[in-house]
Amino acid sequence: MSNVLKVTSPYDHHLIRELPMIDAKELEAKIHTAYSLFADPSSWIPAHRRIALLEKVRELMESRVEELTKLAAEEGGKPYQDSKVEVMRAINGVKIATEEIGQLAGKQIPMGLTEASANRIAFTMREPIGVVASISAFNHPLNLIIHQTITAFAAGCPVIVKPAGTTPLSCLAMMEILEEAGIPKGWVQSVICDNELAEKLATDKRINYLSFIGSAKVGWYLKSKLAPGTRCALEHGGAAPVIVEDDVDVEAIVPPLVKGGFYHAGQVCVSVQKVFVRESLAKSLAEKMAEQAQKLKVGDPLDKDTEVGPLIKASEVDRVQEWVQEAVGKGAKLLCGGKKIGDTCYEPTVLFNPPHDAKVSTEEIFGPVVCIYSYTDREEAIRLANSLDYHFQAAVFTKDIDIAMDTVRKLNATAVMVNDHTAFRVDWMPFGGRDASGEGLGGIPYSMHEMTRDKLMVIKSKLLP
Repeated sequence: MSNVLKVTSPYDHHLIRELPMIDAKELEAKIHTAYSLFADPSSWIPAHRRIALLEKVRELMESRVEELTKLAAEEGGKPYQDSKVEVMRAINGVKIATEEIGQLAGKQIPMGLTEASANRIAFTMREPIGVVASISAFNHPLNLIIHQTITAFAAGCPVIVKPAGTTPLSCLAMMEILEEAGIPKGWVQSVICDNELAEKLATDKRINYLSFIGSAKVGWYLKSKLAPGTRCALEHGGAAPVIVEDDVDVEAIVPPLVKGGFYHAGQVCVSVQKVFVRESLAKSLAEKMAEQAQKLKVGDPLDKDTEVGPLIKASEVDRVQEWVQEAVGKGAKLLCGGKKIGDTCYEPTVLFNPPHDAKVSTEEIFGPVVCIYSYTDREEAIRLANSLDYHFQAAVFTKDIDIAMDTVRKLNATAVMVNDHTAFRVDWMPFGGRDASGEGLGGIPYSMHEMTRDKLMVIKSKLLP
């Protein structure tokens, strides 16, 4: 295998940069460094110092918004306007993590409730869990790095991050910022390596916590190989079902559904994919969504007017094309799209009533395709929405609070949006899949809590009651 990683543009395949890949010896050195820092509590960075360092990190990021935006757009293909939003989120994410440091607190545990517990006082403290290994995904090349490294550092953990092989440059830019901000050597390290070494990193017994964002197949495999005691958070994909009742304002809900379905060409784990609509409204809503989808500008992610960029790999374009053709062949009505744009882009596509056994209905599409299904029985629509193994975020659109509450209760999801699309997220809310879609919770405060653990201190003294 080549020891050089070639980073190319997903839009036109031009070479952006070549990066050296580390070998097993270099990986061992990085793990040893991280573990040595954690194993010596005298080397831990106090909270006030972590706060000061992260404030400097945020200042540096704020001075480089344009540079970070263009880098993320070029290597990942997410349009400039959306990449800029990602960069601003990442900056705010550092702020959230900084503020959360002060919330990593323990609590007093009552003593003296029994004769055996008399003369004691007890309280818990939050301590860093240990060395964190983070394996990241391509679709948010900067913000995911924040979620998987800044959280660990803020919690007091040394962290080693492996960015996606397709989008490592935003991660490396972040590493430069961390170094410039004065983050002590060894506390946040990055590795550019092949999958075999990534597995060695994740499964090393010196790793206390694995943060993995990526495919379910890889994530569940890595979990099965973790060393005893290693905790993990796995974030995989979903099919993002939406239930739409016929009391909605159609004109009002089309824009959020279109945005939620075609943002980053559908390459988001909570992209709107399956929309179940009351039969009386279904065709009208589908046609309006198709009308809006056709107006989206597809193309160069560095063009500030582009709304839908390329898929991350040409092979993904071919896969999406095959799935759409299969659905149409089985009876789905193609309302718009359904064609490749060169080798790297795909037309925003709306399918009406694809069969429930087609791949677009049974798997995560991870492309710019939205499926509309008509229903007459909401209970049946919910059953179909829950029928897949993937359960992440979902949504319901209705003006009836009782229907909204009932649907939220019955949808199998970690989060249900009411009158908003499934891809809504802010970085301080809990975020993650359940069942086949993942384990553990993301969201900066939640990740930081998971990256710490309780230590109980019990003091015995005759002077205590």
